[in-house]
Amino acid sequence: MVNLAQEPQGVAPKAPPVDAIWEALRQVMDPEIPVLSVVDLGIITGVEVSPDQSVIVRMTPTFAGCPAIRLMEKQVGEAVEQLGYTQVQVETDFSVTWNSNRISDHGREIIRHFGLAPPPKHNGEPDLDRLKHTECPYCASANTTLKTPFGPTLCRSMHYCFDCLQAFEQFKPV
Repeated sequence: MVNLAQEPQGVAPKAPPVDAIWEALRQVMDPEIPVLSVVDLGIITGVEVSPDQSVIVRMTPTFAGCPAIRLMEKQVGEAVEQLGYTQVQVETDFSVTWNSNRISDHGREIIRHFGLAPPPKHNGEPDLDRLKHTECPYCASANTTLKTPFGPTLCRSMHYCFDCLQAFEQFKPV
């Protein structure tokens, strides 16, 4: 689909079009966590460039009822268009189910520095009892308690750290 012909000697090779698109998508931030890219969040599930230079980007939302789906589709499309592509289609794909294991390791660190506890990785069956043993993103203490599994959004829970006396949120493992 993508022509990766060799560049002439002495000329720096160009990044393949798909790589450039992925890099542009790393600049599109999640509306709820504006320091976390949609790529690191794991919602971009595919990028295709056809021979006629039309682009399809597939994404899956964190929740089917996510109110930011249309905004993210728009921002993803605009990021690709800024590379010069004029035929860009962003497809929200519900056939790929998002889960918190899709968050990259880099994304987990960004979440922690943002003041949220990242979700623990799981083997396909998230154990909500693990919410009770959450490390504090501020001081790394395990001396914490779950205050409520219901946070300001569907994907977060509320916790309290007894060492640094901070309340904090955690991404729920889903």
